[in-house]
Amino acid sequence: MPPISIDAPVAIQRLMRFLSIEGITGQEAAIAKEIQAALKEAGVPSAAMRFDDANTRIPAPTQTGNLIVNLPGTRKDAKPILFMTHMDTVPLCAGAKPVRAANRITNTANTALGGDNRTGCAALVTLVAELIRQKLPHPPITMLFTVREESGLFGAKHVNPADLGDVSMGFNIDGRAAADITIGAIGADRWEVNIQGKASHAGVYPEHGISATMVASLALADVFEEGWFGKVVKNGKEGTSNVGQYGDAEGKSAGNATNVVTDFVHIKGESRSHDAKFVREISAAFKRAFDTAAKKVKDHRGKPAKVQFVSRLDYVPFRLPDDAPVVKRAQLAAKSIKLKPTLRVTNGGLDANWMVKHGIPTITIGAGQNEIHTVKEYVDLKEFEAGCRLAVALATS
Repeated sequence: MPPISIDAPVAIQRLMRFLSIEGITGQEAAIAKEIQAALKEAGVPSAAMRFDDANTRIPAPTQTGNLIVNLPGTRKDAKPILFMTHMDTVPLCAGAKPVRAANRITNTANTALGGDNRTGCAALVTLVAELIRQKLPHPPITMLFTVREESGLFGAKHVNPADLGDVSMGFNIDGRAAADITIGAIGADRWEVNIQGKASHAGVYPEHGISATMVASLALADVFEEGWFGKVVKNGKEGTSNVGQYGDAEGKSAGNATNVVTDFVHIKGESRSHDAKFVREISAAFKRAFDTAAKKVKDHRGKPAKVQFVSRLDYVPFRLPDDAPVVKRAQLAAKSIKLKPTLRVTNGGLDANWMVKHGIPTITIGAGQNEIHTVKEYVDLKEFEAGCRLAVALATS
């Protein structure tokens, strides 16, 4: 088989094009339209592209469903495979202005760039373009461009596996180095708590009030003292937790005056671990702390605060065997283009978490993302090209 090659200038131009399209999480319609246009230019017929209805099941406003593309195979009896990436970016990317500087794409705006995950989108369209342009033999391929990855892996969670066909394995593009093959990822809960106290004049009748702020403070202090905050290590199990949002129901300040006992606080947080049971133990520790604190803070009549704690599964952890067929294929493909593959497990969630849960063993590779979710974000173009070439090798190996 001849060496894997791609039209790198066109691929980079395609990436710049996608980086220029705003599409923060939940608002993917514009980038989805641009991806469709680029696929058509590469030779994919409109009939091969469709949107699913995952957005109707996602519990947050979402402009469109996942984009699914089907490419018929050229190899007889070859099993279908899946390639995927996500279309959304974090909100910090709004207003990005990409510019190329030598072997990097940087940003002239004071925002994140959006390489996470426009690099994946450009790499998959490049894969299709090269398969068609070079007439390369390949199995049937399903492509999945998901929505709302950044806000909870929702697109991957709510995709109907039947819509993807009988794919045997999956390859997700979402990361930095092409040679880093992610075969496992952490699992997580997201939780939130409403603390209902009672307002009163803080100077005249403070004892008539029930401070929701104090309930929250006592609970979080207890969580910290008991070792359930930050890096959590208990009985040989490890995980992490964090308190993200602390305010009112609309994300504004909890309380609005120093002379009024704060009557309501809303807090959001998360629990993570590679052990699914330990994730729930961490969340349960937070619930116990809030329940206990609520009983301690009372008004002059002995009435305590009320708390409503709710946690939901964000994504399940997974770990593929080193000798799984999808892992072997990724390693061989990487070696075929002179990369040195490294197997790794990440403490971040990936769309692959849900693919594995759906019964599709899926690994993740990178394509040049760097300093993601920060205003220092940039794309390493050599790694982007390597990710594109690896995608072609995976499809044709």
